Amino acid sequence: MSFESRRVKEISSSPSMIISMRAKELASQGRDIVDMSLGEPDFDTPAHIIEAAAQAMRDGHTRYTAPQGTLALRQAIVGKFQRENGLTYSVDEITVGNGAKQVIFNTFMATLEPGDEVVIPAPYWVSYSDIVTLNGGLPQVIPCGIDVGFKLTAEVLQNALTEKTRWLILNSPSNPSGAIYSKVELQALGKVLEDFPNVLVMSDEIYEHVLLADQPFVSFGNACPQLRERTLLINGVAKAYAMTGWRIGYAAGPKALIAAISKIQSQSTSGASAISQEASRAALEGPQDFVRRSAGEYAERGRLLVEGLSVCEGLRVSAPAGAFYAFPECSRLLGRVSPQGRVISDDVELSAYLLDQAGVAVVPGLAFGLPGYFRLSFATSREQIKKAVVRIREALAALR
Repeated sequence: MSFESRRVKEISSSPSMIISMRAKELASQGRDIVDMSLGEPDFDTPAHIIEAAAQAMRDGHTRYTAPQGTLALRQAIVGKFQRENGLTYSVDEITVGNGAKQVIFNTFMATLEPGDEVVIPAPYWVSYSDIVTLNGGLPQVIPCGIDVGFKLTAEVLQNALTEKTRWLILNSPSNPSGAIYSKVELQALGKVLEDFPNVLVMSDEIYEHVLLADQPFVSFGNACPQLRERTLLINGVAKAYAMTGWRIGYAAGPKALIAAISKIQSQSTSGASAISQEASRAALEGPQDFVRRSAGEYAERGRLLVEGLSVCEGLRVSAPAGAFYAFPECSRLLGRVSPQGRVISDDVELSAYLLDQAGVAVVPGLAFGLPGYFRLSFATSREQIKKAVVRIREALAALR
């Protein structure tokens, strides 16, 4: 007997989570594993945020909240957009979910009809495509590899849009490539979209504060204000404030779209945790020194990783401008044979080889819609990064 619906059969479980669980299983068996698969900050949540959660419980914030989020948190989010991005929203143009992932899921459930197309530049975050599929949409994946800086161009976008296109997804800074779109690049995309009035834009900006180089972050909302009424900005507290387990994400967009998203929220999980929402308010409104310090540490970790990978035979590495990932190109290694006689036929096999042979967990590029690459998260200690680089270099050198 099969318990899976047709929709569920069309998707897969999160590849990064599967690999991370495999790495943890091997570690539990006594293997020394460097897990670079999950994009999760290794820092503790700042103390003032934890105290805000404790105080929220003492103050009785332990009950249901409105599906779209508490008024206090939505006001804090409005303030964040005004203060940090120069964007003006009202509280009824904000929705809060159990992580940005749920907000994205709610959005596509609320807006997609069967057969609607969603343009997704690859490499993309692992869940975009499956979430679209699960909600009846058709992912239109556009390869954007290392030679074009992992970014979609206006010309390519123009050729990808059709009368069936409902959404374009952008992610800047990008998971997994670390690429950041400049204002000029975003404006060029926006110019194309002006001729397609039925296309909505989802701009996933959750890595906004994880900047590693001199390139500034620019919100799509800043770059293309003329598209405000069909733009949804996705963000959250997980990455900037080391709050992955608190499960709070949010979005800003036109009132009618936000209402539709919140309607879905009301019939799924209802409101997010009241305690986590109070903690998130403290994160957004409180001191921001942790955000700056952690970004500086990520920059140093990224430098160590990129420098180490750059001398590995067979890899091409582009230094990320944001987020905490490296996404090396590995096509020259494919077809080689391991010391055990194992043919490395694709990036999935290479990732398995690195885990088994080197004890380093990475995620194959196939999971991000772009085979021939793999992703490493450097949201881990410098010591672990140095260990991983040595192991990867030795394992790749052993291939024949």
